Amino acid sequence: MDQMIYSIVSVKKKQRELNTLLVGMKGVSGADLYAVFFDDLTAVVSNIKKASLVANRSNAIEYARVIETLAQHFTLLPVRFGSVMESTDVIIKMLGRNYHEIQRNLTKVENKVEFGLKILCDSEKIKTELIAKAEADTNTEPAFAGQNSIYRKYLDKKLKEHRFEEMLISYADPIIKDITSHLAQLNPIHKFQKRPSKTNIIDDVFLLEKDKKEELIQAVEELQNQYAGLRLLLTGPWPPYNFVDITIK
Repeated sequence: MDQMIYSIVSVKKKQRELNTLLVGMKGVSGADLYAVFFDDLTAVVSNIKKASLVANRSNAIEYARVIETLAQHFTLLPVRFGSVMESTDVIIKMLGRNYHEIQRNLTKVENKVEFGLKILCDSEKIKTELIAKAEADTNTEPAFAGQNSIYRKYLDKKLKEHRFEEMLISYADPIIKDITSHLAQLNPIHKFQKRPSKTNIIDDVFLLEKDKKEELIQAVEELQNQYAGLRLLLTGPWPPYNFVDITIK
């Protein structure tokens, strides 16, 4: 029987607490959960037939529920859904080979949780404002006005789109700088993506110390009041899904 790994947990001196917790939990398809130990590392697993594992929404939710429940009690590294190994012995050898990298990652996420922050905008309103500004600022004819070509309208359209993208970046940059500077006071670890598009200005995930949750919520509320034309969407806290940096050997 194969074993599917849900997470790698740092239990330290709480092995009994982990075992007690697992007794009251179920994994994907109602499977029993159990712990595979190597030194002070633990893989939480369940038995499964790899050929019967289906990557559907229901199984993904059950899988995530296990990880989120464990994260309420322990420092852990979530493992990708569908990570299956042939036996307990194979899992133990994997933990041994990757011991130092796993410990490094566990240290990085200890006492921290993940949050997501998206900055959404009213695309039509911003588009109208930026196009109006561009037209007001442009005193020359389109670059291809003097050309009698069947491609003229197409080229003019592409030029306008390019100018709009440049204006959108100019619009978004000071907002991004202000928001990230504001949140930097909480000293998070970022995986930041600037996505100046017609609907999304920022797509950010970050690790933050657990006891700074209320400070984060307050900071986001202040920023929302400051940028009433934008929508700040904060999600979390989550297990550190985006901060596992290991290439398994």
